[in-house]
Amino acid sequence: MESSSSEVTDSESKNDSQSKQDPICVIILGMAGSGKSSVCSKMVEYLFGKNIPPYVVNCDPACLSVDYFCNVDIRDSVNYKNVMEKYQLGPNGSIITSINLFATRFDQVLQLIDKRKESHQIVLFDTPGQVEVFTWSASGSIITESLSSKYPTIILFIIDTIRSTNPTTFMSNMLYACSIFYKYKLPIVIAMNKIDVCDHKFALEWMQNSETLEAAIDKDQSYMACLNQSLVGALDIFYQDLPVVGISAKTGAGLDDLLEAFKRAAKDYYENYRKEYEQNVLESRMRSMELKKDEIISEDLDDPLISLK
Repeated sequence: MESSSSEVTDSESKNDSQSKQDPICVIILGMAGSGKSSVCSKMVEYLFGKNIPPYVVNCDPACLSVDYFCNVDIRDSVNYKNVMEKYQLGPNGSIITSINLFATRFDQVLQLIDKRKESHQIVLFDTPGQVEVFTWSASGSIITESLSSKYPTIILFIIDTIRSTNPTTFMSNMLYACSIFYKYKLPIVIAMNKIDVCDHKFALEWMQNSETLEAAIDKDQSYMACLNQSLVGALDIFYQDLPVVGISAKTGAGLDDLLEAFKRAAKDYYENYRKEYEQNVLESRMRSMELKKDEIISEDLDDPLISLK
């Protein structure tokens, strides 16, 4: 859509019957430069090679091209540059507005996923480079909550292993992952990317033994060191049972482990998260009914033909 009028469609035309098992929806998040799109591309290649073709949704309206097969592409329904010109927005403002427009049609994406679910066990969502554009926007919440209320949904948080050798960068990534986990209340899998260049064992050690992380922070003479030291203990609870997988978007190393982590996270969703989301949906419907009732009563009271006795 040049703005928001176009219908969302996908690259498949065949109508599939309903599946007995819902697909696992994987929302790929991470800091800019962590390799989200590269991981998505390699994951698509890997899953096709395993004869598990994924259903892929690109949610980045500003990317020039994608190097993976894409079933639903936000760029087919929202023109990023036209949005920028029409609403006189900067790059980030246009990305947010484009995703907002896409979110208004997300019910159509859900319908497409439902039609194709017999043929796809995994649904991958590639998100914009700036993580906050999706994570902290209303449209990001709408998309995530719409998915998680219907399908097993997990967060895949990508971390740049090379940059995370710096304790401050490592703590920043973990704090962001923690905030996303508590915001969406969904299973999260941490993927330490670029292990073909830098092994991620140091990060595992930092998570498992806070003393080693504190020792690394002590070597930092910046003002951030004090903040990092205070956060070490606070994040210990978050690290407990946190699935962390080392992967390489270049070589494909670790993708077998990542797929298994998806399956465990989906099981965790059904056992620990689904009931809460069903309860939230029920409460939301009840609130909507109450609001509708209040609106009807208010309209009736404003009607001059109705008198109160």
